[in-house]
Amino acid sequence: MSDDLLDQAMLFEVIENQLADNYPKQVTETLLRLRMTGHSREDAIELIACALAPEMVDVIEHQQSFNLDRYAAHLAMLPQTPWLEDDI
Repeated sequence: MSDDLLDQAMLFEVIENQLADNYPKQVTETLLRLRMTGHSREDAIELIACALAPEMVDVIEHQQSFNLDRYAAHLAMLPQTPWLEDDI
């Protein structure tokens, strides 16, 4: 995938918009949970981006619908990211 299509700044912007809209609510809940367990806000946003990235890849590269259930499941696993290990 081209870096132009999916970069960190774009992921962060999407996450900030999700937080501002409180939709999906799991993003706000995940941010609060990660902050309460000692992660900085910056680190928490980076972790959330790890959960968002596969969904954005599917939407942009594979023209699939955004999978909210999978995104929520990935958010629930943070700070663990086992779905990333599958790609290694």
